[in-house]
This record gives sequence, structure tokens and C-alpha cells, in this order.
Amino acid sequence: TKLILLDSLLQEEIYIEMGNFVGRTMEDNLEKNQKFMQEMNRITMERQIQMQNQMRERMAAAQIAKARDMFLWFGSFYAIAGTGMLAGFLRTRKPAVIAPLLPLTFIVGYQADLAYGNKLNRIKAEAENIMEFERDLIEIPSGLPTLSTIDTARFQLQKNDGN
Repeated sequence: TKLILLDSLLQEEIYIEMGNFVGRTMEDNLEKNQKFMQEMNRITMERQIQMQNQMRERMAAAQIAKARDMFLWFGSFYAIAGTGMLAGFLRTRKPAVIAPLLPLTFIVGYQADLAYGNKLNRIKAEAENIMEFERDLIEIPSGLPTLSTIDTARFQLQKNDGN
């Protein structure tokens, strides 16, 4: 009986040691897995930020290209219309013939500043000023949505669809 008791104690001791070994290995693997998941989440977030920034840059480039194209059209119209108005003024000597040149000059000047000038830099500076000193103008009504408000709305929608 002493041998069996000693044998059962040794088996218990070995089991406890093996249990600790298996538990420690599982904890190590869990910790490594958590670190791996955190790294993957960080990389995914960095990729999303980079992708959104590249999309923003492409959209901005497309808007600048559109402004430049629009300037070419306005500039061409202004040149043709201005030439016609000046010719009409020289023929008739009536100032009303060249009066439309004043607003057209402002429109073409604005478009030229937008397309080739520093207007976009001034707009960016004003946007930064608004973000820094006038945050109340850009806040979302009722604040940012939270998970609880989203879930409440979702459950309400499911409840209404069920009826």
C-alpha cells in the first residue's frame, strides 16, 4: 500500500507539473497571439489611414484639375465676349455695352485664383482656423454617436420591423 500511495503521489505531482507546463504554454501562446493581433490591428489601422489620405489627395487633385479646366472655359468665354463688347462699345460709344465685363472679370479672376493662385492655401488656412478656434461650427448635432445609441436605434428598428 505504501508503494501504491507513493506512486499515486508521484503521478499527482507529475500531473500538477504537466498541468502547470501546459497552462504556462497556453498562456504564452495566448500572450503571443494577443501581441500578434494587436500588431495586425495597428497595421490595418495604418493602412486604412494611408488609404483614406491617398483617396483624399486624389479627390483634391481632381478638384484642382476641374477648377483649371473651368478656368480655361471661363477664360475663353471672357476673351471672346470681352472682344465683342469692346468692339460694340467702340462702334456705339455706349458704356452699357461693356458693363457686363465687370462681373465677368471678377468671375474669371476668382476662377484663376482658384485654379492657379494661392486660394486653396487660403482656404486651408481658414479651415485650420475654424477647427482650432470655432469648433462649435463643425460639431455634429447631438454629438458623436455611441455604441449604445447605435444599438438602441438598431433594436428599435428590429422591433418596428417585427410588428
